Amino acid sequence: MYNLLRRLLFCFPTESVHYFSMNMMKMGCSLGVVRKSISGQFTPNKGGLAKELFGLRFKNPVGLAAGFDKNALYLTELEALGFGFVEIGTVTPKPQAGNDKPRLFRLPKDKALINRMGFNNDGVQVVAQRLKEWREKQAASYKLQATSNSPVTTHHSPLIIGGNIGKNKVTPNEEAWKDYEICFRALFDCVDYFVVNVSSPNTPGLRELQEKDSLRKILSHLQTINQQLSGADTDKKPKPILLKIAPDLTPQQIDDVIDLAMEIKLDGLVASNTTVSREQLNTTGQELEAIGAGGLSGAPVRQRSTDIVKYISQKTKGQLPVIASGGIFTSADAKEKLAAGAALVQVWTGFVYEGPGIVKNICNGL
Repeated sequence: MYNLLRRLLFCFPTESVHYFSMNMMKMGCSLGVVRKSISGQFTPNKGGLAKELFGLRFKNPVGLAAGFDKNALYLTELEALGFGFVEIGTVTPKPQAGNDKPRLFRLPKDKALINRMGFNNDGVQVVAQRLKEWREKQAASYKLQATSNSPVTTHHSPLIIGGNIGKNKVTPNEEAWKDYEICFRALFDCVDYFVVNVSSPNTPGLRELQEKDSLRKILSHLQTINQQLSGADTDKKPKPILLKIAPDLTPQQIDDVIDLAMEIKLDGLVASNTTVSREQLNTTGQELEAIGAGGLSGAPVRQRSTDIVKYISQKTKGQLPVIASGGIFTSADAKEKLAAGAALVQVWTGFVYEGPGIVKNICNGL
């Protein structure tokens, strides 16, 4: 059924149809009976998938990577589709429009996407307020379900929300740490964990922050704030902090990231972001030239992502948890990442190509 719908959707501009589809989903889920029907159809029905990690309980190991719901607009809808966790963002201190359109492109021959979105988002204050209001509604709903005649099931456990944070395009790299602090403070009470994004290829100079000294300044500062905001005089716990890395790093650069992560006690890594490589694609050179610059995601990055996950897992003897992202379409893809040492997996491009049943299909095949 979705294959037929996908053919229709793929006739329209990628970014426009993304928002159209999700807004239609939002309209449907505004009706309780429709939301329950969608949830019943797409929620994984296999038991034993819950996972404890970072002091959090994930109801299943399949999450949605950052970039899909940048502004935390569709959390209720994504929960109804069965996701175990959703990473919002990338969020920046100030709102920004992102790069000029078109900036999101399909490569159907490769089951891939190219994007150069440029951290388009509503700004951290707007997103934080939206998250606060969503959590208040969720808490009220959860309390109602807990006191009803029907027992609260695993599905009704709170959806884990990650906050992916970045810097504004106009902020110079030497002051990037300030942007990450602003976002961290604003989202501290709104998200369950943080992901520091220094690996997008679509903000000029951002990947330079992956160098060890630059990373140390940003991450050490966030760890200090983390301890301050969760001090003994509060009932708050420190928030897990993860770093998202690019698939284009050299082994030496990955070693530097691992050493730094262990040194400053990061909670984990997300591997990996999109790639600037265009190797071994079925899409023609002429088509790629017409698309232009951007990060490539989907099936072509599956193996590279898996290799990085395996490398990190072996190098750290499993002491540094990894959320795997890159080329996950099926349960076999997810199993490959988990076998390589991943603790959790995230989808994005796979969601576009496989449709709303992707979480259930992956979970039921694990």
